[in-house]
Amino acid sequence: MAAKESPGIEIGIYTLADIGADPLTGKTISAGQRVKEIIQAAKLADEAGLDVFGVGEHHRLDYASSSPAVLLAAIAQVTKQIRLTSTTSVLSTLDPVRLFEDFATLDLLSDGRAEILAGRGAFIESFPLFGYSTNDYDELFEEHLDLLLQLTQNETVTWSGKFRPSLRDAEIAPRPVQEKLPIWIGVGGTPESAVRAGRFGVGMALAILGGNPRRFKPLVDLYRQAGIDAGLTPETLKVGVTGHAYLAKTTQQAKDEFYPYYSNYWGYVNRQRGMGTRMSWDDFEHMASPDTALFVGSPQQVIEKILKQYELFGHQRFLAQLDIGGQPFKNVAKGIELLATEIAPIIRRETSK
Repeated sequence: MAAKESPGIEIGIYTLADIGADPLTGKTISAGQRVKEIIQAAKLADEAGLDVFGVGEHHRLDYASSSPAVLLAAIAQVTKQIRLTSTTSVLSTLDPVRLFEDFATLDLLSDGRAEILAGRGAFIESFPLFGYSTNDYDELFEEHLDLLLQLTQNETVTWSGKFRPSLRDAEIAPRPVQEKLPIWIGVGGTPESAVRAGRFGVGMALAILGGNPRRFKPLVDLYRQAGIDAGLTPETLKVGVTGHAYLAKTTQQAKDEFYPYYSNYWGYVNRQRGMGTRMSWDDFEHMASPDTALFVGSPQQVIEKILKQYELFGHQRFLAQLDIGGQPFKNVAKGIELLATEIAPIIRRETSK
């Protein structure tokens, strides 16, 4: 019997729902408008045939999404095929039972399209908000992940830990459409996180926002080895790559159009972190060069970058963040169209061989 041909890697987009002033017009849209545009972007991505749509979680006034499950539930009603994931759920400060039940409900609403991508969070504003201490950063994540995975496997759960009340024969409802709700862990660059994802047997999503992607290869190797050591088969260990992207007909056009927005984006993200640095055009040129992980360019240039990473990682999923820095929605819509029509078919063909 001939081997079944793989469909190639999944391709999608995600948003963190940042609200920034458009650097060209000085205008800032409302949180309400931002949320409506995100729902519209998901609808376009679904109609164009992309595989995955992700929504992030932040608890700040300059972001519009503190509840990915609620936004994704709205998106579920206007889409048909696209898989719906958080990118990421800050698991350290979320109650795992509440998180699971929200996404199990999303799974029912979407006929089995929900996933959870859990992370420790790049920002720490959710810790004081929900009464947790950053001193417990790692321990909280580990304990909450352990409970979350038990919830995906069992209708009734008995569990005890350090940070939340114990559960005794607790009924966990509703149950999702999918036999098991897919769980991924977002990994920013620490070997411990990669090993943890492998040990728990969940997917690993790498946030590669710049520089040479080669430096992430050791993390992928650690992840796969930890999974195999834990008794898992290589096929069950899934790797995803996420990164910033901007697409145009030519690479020069993409760079010219994107620079004001990308510089703006890093300007306000750095200010949020207490740094006042500004990105120069030379810095940007270097960040967008062919050997880096910033997906800015013509479809051909971006295809080459994705395939180069595929050679390195052999990953199963690629997600692009298209809507950063206060861009007008028309730019995002154009990016979705180019990703779906000119990039995805070639990537799927090349990675299905």
